[in-house]
Amino acid sequence: MTAPTSGTRPDDARRHNRSALLRRLHVDGPCTRATLATELGLNRSTIKAVVDGLAEAGVVTEAVPSQRSGAGRPSLMVLPQPQSAVVLAVDIRVDQVAMAMVGIGGQILGRHSWNLHRTTRLPGEVITHVVESAQLLRDELAVVVSAAGVSVPGVVRRADGFVHEAPNLGWRDVALGRRLGSVLQLPTLVGNDAELGALAEHVRGVARDSSDLVYLSADVGLGGGVIAGGRPLRGTGGYVGEIGHIQVRPGGRACFCGAQGCWETEVGEPALCRALGLPEDTPRGALVAELRTLSAAPDQIERKLGEFTEWLATGLVTLVNMLAPELVVLGDLLTALPPRVVDRARAIVHERSLVSRAVGGTRITISPLGRDARLVGAAELAFEQILESI
Repeated sequence: MTAPTSGTRPDDARRHNRSALLRRLHVDGPCTRATLATELGLNRSTIKAVVDGLAEAGVVTEAVPSQRSGAGRPSLMVLPQPQSAVVLAVDIRVDQVAMAMVGIGGQILGRHSWNLHRTTRLPGEVITHVVESAQLLRDELAVVVSAAGVSVPGVVRRADGFVHEAPNLGWRDVALGRRLGSVLQLPTLVGNDAELGALAEHVRGVARDSSDLVYLSADVGLGGGVIAGGRPLRGTGGYVGEIGHIQVRPGGRACFCGAQGCWETEVGEPALCRALGLPEDTPRGALVAELRTLSAAPDQIERKLGEFTEWLATGLVTLVNMLAPELVVLGDLLTALPPRVVDRARAIVHERSLVSRAVGGTRITISPLGRDARLVGAAELAFEQILESI
């Protein structure tokens, strides 16, 4: 992050410095004025002016650090005030909607969730419930909400939040961003769930220090989010991430997309249920419990999940060869896989991927954010817009 160039108008420079400082506190947490000056490339008088202005507006505060070291007067820490800038984050899944009020700095101030069924996952029903629940949370927390971010398991046009298709929800051509934003009376941004999972991992998860990563999310379907050169890879119209429809098994199972043998038909939730000998509609909790039991029985893992592991690794080899990421993050349901399965998939990728061998072995790891990844990503999507205007 650099200071504005010479010739910048004073008002523009102040806005730039203010948003840069807020972004630093939002992402990396409290620090001293001296640290802010060093990291942002600004002099101490400029930092003082910005911090004093934000403190006067109630956006930040300063406090003595709880842990002190050395003699002399301790440097005050600059801390963001979570309730001074709040966004609504919504994660729409096939079976559930989760939502949270999130304050600047990433603090979750309150949350709510409810289950979806075939009759309650219609777009109008979901929008109505989101709006009602958001109002209840807003009243309970007594906060002012500045923007909303929404995660959807489908093909989303980022420009206006138009959901072209979310097949596992049964949605098609839904103007979600416009409709929800109109009722909430908030700027509302909508993104593909896996893309927002990648954003969450990049900002607050295991990929904070990685500029090139792939986030792989498995639920009923399979999706991927890509960060390339430190920025989301979105493609034409924002339609990137449908990696679940890479064909890995010619002549395999029919996929809803019209093809056969797509990657998600071999490693999505129904495929994992089949591999474990469970009905495809087994509840998520029971499926995860079965995976935990299997983790404690290593002699059974290869017998039950050997083929599943092969298909998982086959798709990963293609991704690594195509995108050459520093890191692949396995999210959502894949976080429940036995460690032996992940280790075996990692080894196969290293053996079969030219790119992985060239870089000494692509890192493949489990997401530490778990099921919250897409909710965190939805919040960060909203914060991208409002940090410039606080």
